Amino acid sequence: MKLFFYLFFLVVFLSCASSSPKEKIDYREEMRNFVIEIAEFAREQDSDFIVIPQNGHELILKNDSSIAQDYLSAVDGLGQESLIFGYYGDNTITPTDSREYLLQLLRTGKGEGKTVLVTDYTDEDQKIKRSYERNSLNGFISFSAPERELTYIPEPSEFLKNENSRDIKTLSDARNFLYLLNYENYDSKEELLSSLSDTNFDVFIMDAFFWGKIFTKEDLDQIRTKSDGGKRLLISYMSIGEAEDYRFYWDESWDKKELSWIDSENPDWPGNFKVKYWNQDWKKIIYGESSSYTQMILNAGFDGVYLDIIDGFWYFENLASN
Repeated sequence: MKLFFYLFFLVVFLSCASSSPKEKIDYREEMRNFVIEIAEFAREQDSDFIVIPQNGHELILKNDSSIAQDYLSAVDGLGQESLIFGYYGDNTITPTDSREYLLQLLRTGKGEGKTVLVTDYTDEDQKIKRSYERNSLNGFISFSAPERELTYIPEPSEFLKNENSRDIKTLSDARNFLYLLNYENYDSKEELLSSLSDTNFDVFIMDAFFWGKIFTKEDLDQIRTKSDGGKRLLISYMSIGEAEDYRFYWDESWDKKELSWIDSENPDWPGNFKVKYWNQDWKKIIYGESSSYTQMILNAGFDGVYLDIIDGFWYFENLASN
């Protein structure tokens, strides 16, 4: 009899458990919280630490279309790719409806006092000029990247606008920026640092690692001064919506199918894997630990972070809807 009742209650329990709905995740709110947590962790050590999310600016607005003030308070600027050129490939014009949609979000952010940095992908002179003029009209700072891989420092030209010798102390002081992530064109760290120091960009957005080794404070001191004498800001790139198999944290012994926080590989960028960014194991890789990504960036002496794959929430929303 005891066995009968035990089996009866077990069947009822399992039936209820299997029929109960899965916990619903608000993927946008989870990403907002993630960015806020990174900012809070960094600013406990450096109160002036700069945080700039790239793309995914739907996070500015909550589900009821009100402004997400906690999120905006945690960031200093908004980074946007392909606003004018590059939406469907280098040198392609971004469709009007897509541009207007992005503009509405970016103008909202700017109206809340956030600096907007736009990277357009074009190497054609007339399009570079058009990119600068259109972004300038909106009060945005623009950079025309000659190619998508971001391997190249453009030669000084009339399109490096608003060159100045001022010290850039905050992001709002900046009038131009350089976006450089891939150092494949440089045979040595010394060659790269020399090329960077010989420019007048107010802000560098750059990878914190040269061929797997993070820059030191002494390295950064070599490039902190513009060639015209003013001080500039050094911002480190950091992807928080994807894991990259060439990063310091990647363990070759990982079984990707068994990890609770890793998802599918990005077909457009081999070696990059979507992550469940709300998972605590992933968060520990990014911040909070002495060996975390953010802590390494802080230790190196960078002025802030440029956060990528903020729009990772789209991937999980689409999975959930399907």
